[in-house]
Amino acid sequence: MGRVRVVVAAVVLVSAVAGCGSAEPSDQAGASGRPSGGASPDGTAPAGPPSAAPTAGEKLAADPGTRYKTIAVPQLEGLVCDEGDGGFHFGSDLDMTVTGDDGLKEIEADGAADEVSCFGGRRNVLRKGTMSASAPMFTARTNLYANVPDPTAALNRIYDASVDLATGYGRNFTGEPGTVTSRSLVVKCRQNVTDTFPMTTCFWADYGAAGVVDFFPDDSQYVPVPSAARWTRAFVEGALPK
Repeated sequence: MGRVRVVVAAVVLVSAVAGCGSAEPSDQAGASGRPSGGASPDGTAPAGPPSAAPTAGEKLAADPGTRYKTIAVPQLEGLVCDEGDGGFHFGSDLDMTVTGDDGLKEIEADGAADEVSCFGGRRNVLRKGTMSASAPMFTARTNLYANVPDPTAALNRIYDASVDLATGYGRNFTGEPGTVTSRSLVVKCRQNVTDTFPMTTCFWADYGAAGVVDFFPDDSQYVPVPSAARWTRAFVEGALPK
C-alpha cells in the first residue's frame, strides 16, 4: 500500500492517517513517539533520548577532511526511518528547509536520501479541532557540500536566513536558541509554533554537510531542546556514512 500524503495548510488541518509503508510505525518498534535511545525495563518502549551528548566545553575539532558522497537512511534504535516526508507535510511554505547556504558549493549525492522521516512505535497524532493526522517523530533534510570551511559560521548564516524566511511564512519562534558543539558537529535548536503545533527545530553543520531536523510535538508538547539536539546528532551520525 502506498503512502497517503497528508497536508496541513497554514490554517486548516486536512485529512487523517498516513498510509502503510516502511516509514509506518511498527507495533514491535518499541518507541513511544518520544525521542528515545534504549528499551524500558519491560522492553516495550524506549527509556529516553540518545545519551551520547557532547561534554561541557567540547570544541569543534580541526577539519578531518571527511566528505560525503551519499546520504543514508539511518538505523536508529526504537525508530523506523525511511526516505521522504513520512506522508505528512505542512502547506503554505511552512516546511522547514536549508537556506542561507549560497556561499557553499552544494554537491549532488549518489542516490541521496536528502529527506528522511522517522517514526516511533506509537503514532504521533496531531489534532486540530475535530481533525487529526499522523506525523513522524521528526523529518530531516540534508545538503552535502564540497567544503564547509567554518561550520559554526555557516550554521549561523543558515539558521538566521532559514528562521527569517520561515517567520515570514508564519512560523512563530519562541525562547532562545540552544547551541551544542561536539568535536565533529555544531547543532543549533529552537522551539517554534507552526500552524498551532509546538515544534522543535534543529539546524546542524559540519565540514561537509548541513541540514535541518523538524521535531513534531509529542502529546501536544514541545520536544525538549536537549533531547532534540541529541537526536539530531544521532541522525547525522547515521545518515552520513564515513
